[in-house]
Amino acid sequence: MERPCAWKKYTPQQIEELEELCRGYKQFLSENKTERLCVKAGIKMAEEAGYVNLETVIAEGRALKAGDKVYAANHGKDLMLVNLGTAPLEQGFNILGAHVDSPRLDLKQNPAFEAGDMAYLDTHYYGGVKSYHWVASPLALVGVICKKDGTTVDINIGDKADDPVFTISDLLIHLSSEQMAKPAKDAVDAEILDVIVGGRPVKFDEDDKDAPKEPVKQMFLDILKEQYDVEEEDFLSAEIEVVPAGPARDMGLDRSMILGYGHDDRVCAYPSMLAQINVANVERTSITLIVDKEEIGSVGATGMTSRFFENTVAEIMTLAGESSPLALRRALARSRMLSSDVSAGFDPGYAGKFETKNAAFMGRGLCFNKYTGSRGKGGSNDADAEYVALIRDIMDEAGVDFQTCELGRVNAGGGGTIAYIMAEYGMNVIDSGVAVLSMHALWEVANKADIYEAYRGYKAFLERA
Repeated sequence: MERPCAWKKYTPQQIEELEELCRGYKQFLSENKTERLCVKAGIKMAEEAGYVNLETVIAEGRALKAGDKVYAANHGKDLMLVNLGTAPLEQGFNILGAHVDSPRLDLKQNPAFEAGDMAYLDTHYYGGVKSYHWVASPLALVGVICKKDGTTVDINIGDKADDPVFTISDLLIHLSSEQMAKPAKDAVDAEILDVIVGGRPVKFDEDDKDAPKEPVKQMFLDILKEQYDVEEEDFLSAEIEVVPAGPARDMGLDRSMILGYGHDDRVCAYPSMLAQINVANVERTSITLIVDKEEIGSVGATGMTSRFFENTVAEIMTLAGESSPLALRRALARSRMLSSDVSAGFDPGYAGKFETKNAAFMGRGLCFNKYTGSRGKGGSNDADAEYVALIRDIMDEAGVDFQTCELGRVNAGGGGTIAYIMAEYGMNVIDSGVAVLSMHALWEVANKADIYEAYRGYKAFLERA
């Protein structure tokens, strides 16, 4: 049951639609390298499409009815878009879910120090990374610093063309015989992923008793003070992410692919939000859910295991006149969801890690993983056959190119998504998404045809599931 390459069927009009979609996605990927920025961009998209903040609806005491469109945000890192359908909410929802956190380095709370006449910022990695990926590459600092007076300072240094960039040094090849003999996981110690941020000292009198003991670090801090009005102590209440510097770009002479940071999982989040706002009227209420913390187990106040989703659904059902606890439970159990996350694209260079009959091939369309997990499907949702059949029918009716796949060969490794968490409500959930090469590397690769088919598939699901 080999699936054809999606590119072979496209008309000139479809190619134009594909390129327009991917231009918007490249801009989204380039400008939103943190979960906070992704949520801000999603809110802007929603408001331009007529969505109203749920807090405003609650404050005004308004009732909700079919055709109303609302959104809710959670700690600036989660976003829920809701398009109320004509059917009673108790009958369930059609849900798209994706995450917008990506593997990265986070600054520690006391990050700044000086060594060897250079200023550094100390980091702790977030999510599954290969430490050696992060050395000798241009890096940016993106995030927020929250001051005690309640003000928040946005930080974004390294992404503009004329910005300075940062880097983590690597050991030169001439002295690295011992390093090269180590296993890859040990070649670069995660504790030494320290970002070089300066190499120039402040001027001072050597006889001055108050001269700074770390003059290069002091120069870095002085520049921060001048440009952002923050002190070293403000790092205690900061969230600064170290991410690859530079924009997403077309890849390949045929421009068929996109090379960028954060495809996992913004390549699913962006087309999900776009599909949500482009479906005007629905029978079953449609929801697109964008969440944080998937890369570290979906924990915390902004992870999928929080009560944000359930509480927001309860608020909406109450405003729509369906406020009983039983109605809420019935609605959740009767819902259908695509848990959208990236899949491992088949890589001929590492063919031994894939089983080709069940691998995701680049350019063959939207991926559906009946199960994920590892070691005997551990941690997997494992969608039932009836639901898979419904999904097949929806995709075929809409003419969406799709493929079924698994993450890799049995016992080669594995991974999971938010699917199993949502399935705890009893709803039907299946993993879906876009195939990606070099997953969790600084620069990942996605095929434009797969992004286009993902958008088309998400839209079809919201309209018909």
